[in-house]
Amino acid sequence: MNTRPSLFSLTFSLPLLIWQLAFFLFPLAFLVALSFWTVRNFQMQPDFDTVNWVKIYSRSVFWDAYFRTLLLASASAVLISLTAFPASYAISFKLGENAKRWMIFVLIIPFFTSYLVRVYSLQVFLSDAGILNAFLGYLGLGPYSMLNNSFGTLTGYATLCLPLVILLQVFSLNFVNRDLVEAAHNMRCGRLRTVLEVIIPSAKAGLVIAGLFAFILSFGDFVSPLYLGGGNPPTLSIMITDITKSGQQWPRAAVVALTMIATLLTVAFAAIKFAYREAGK
Repeated sequence: MNTRPSLFSLTFSLPLLIWQLAFFLFPLAFLVALSFWTVRNFQMQPDFDTVNWVKIYSRSVFWDAYFRTLLLASASAVLISLTAFPASYAISFKLGENAKRWMIFVLIIPFFTSYLVRVYSLQVFLSDAGILNAFLGYLGLGPYSMLNNSFGTLTGYATLCLPLVILLQVFSLNFVNRDLVEAAHNMRCGRLRTVLEVIIPSAKAGLVIAGLFAFILSFGDFVSPLYLGGGNPPTLSIMITDITKSGQQWPRAAVVALTMIATLLTVAFAAIKFAYREAGK
């Protein structure tokens, strides 16, 4: 069997290669080089000095922001995945084909609007005198502080990620073998046991990838931590903005950005390895 790639396949894969080189590898290489430059009199000098790495990694404020960002992104991925699964399960196993298509269309609608606009609208709902606290007031509850804290940030993350996670989970659950589910019911497995021992293991790869997308989008998000979380204490994305405003320190901002990229790549490879690992290995 001939396994050598043909000229036809190489030709059609060329645009992808060019895209990766132009928009990922070249900018990444420039970012690495930039992290070793220095700033003198508010002007960048193309030196080769590790001072930026030493300065950033020796500051406790960086590590506080790093672990805060990591914790918020991890909590976002877990909470959004758990919240999305009941909806994904209902769409995949309880709805007919026509209703399923309509639900997928409804999930796509939020992507027609700006994420920033949605975050601004959440401020109206979550403020101390907002719609949600007004409703809770009629019930004799609140007011509760929902802005400028982690709750506001996680709510913004959910606005960004939840529709996408549901869609990815639905696509994954659609490939679950219905015969296995039927066999579990015939063996008198309860609904919860069937979900835990048949459906989730069968759709593990897609479910993990959906959670990974939630983590990646949350880890790099700037809008929700700033406008719903208050921006203080900062996440890494906010720290990058603050550093660039402080004496044009783009090289130090590059160090933070490269740390974020390294973290995301590490988490992505670990998640993919776990998603496609066979049981018992």
